[in-house]
Amino acid sequence: MVRSLGLRCLEVQEDGEMIIKRSGPRVKNAQKTKIGDHIFDSKMEGLRFIELERLKQAGIVTEIELQPGFSLLPTYWKCCNTIFGSLELKKGKCPYCGKKVPATRGIMYHADFRVTYADGRVEIEDVKGHETEIFRRNQKEFEYKYPELTLKLVKGVHR
Repeated sequence: MVRSLGLRCLEVQEDGEMIIKRSGPRVKNAQKTKIGDHIFDSKMEGLRFIELERLKQAGIVTEIELQPGFSLLPTYWKCCNTIFGSLELKKGKCPYCGKKVPATRGIMYHADFRVTYADGRVEIEDVKGHETEIFRRNQKEFEYKYPELTLKLVKGVHR
């Protein structure tokens, strides 16, 4: 049984377990693509993986990491006009007023690939059909937080 919940749907399995799933692809017209043991969100992402594997076989690339995660903003707590990090706040209570303070979840960015080249250069790649406003914002936040890394948009992938 499947019930729609806006962008998500609730699926009830035979054993009674309920699973919340997305009701559609994250990207318009994107088709999940399986290459080897890996499942990619789009054909273009899968094609880029094949391209990177060929570069690895040629010795140009030494390492390919799939879906590397980067923290753009850590989890924090706010109370009494003060921001607390996880180590400063004991048991989720404000040290000034003693109230229980709910955590504000951090922001994680997951790129498509982290590519290490033979010359030691490291690039973070995101495969997209076109540059979006969200990508531009994420790129700015990423490069501010990680100045030693470059977030590269890969638009066209060759077959």
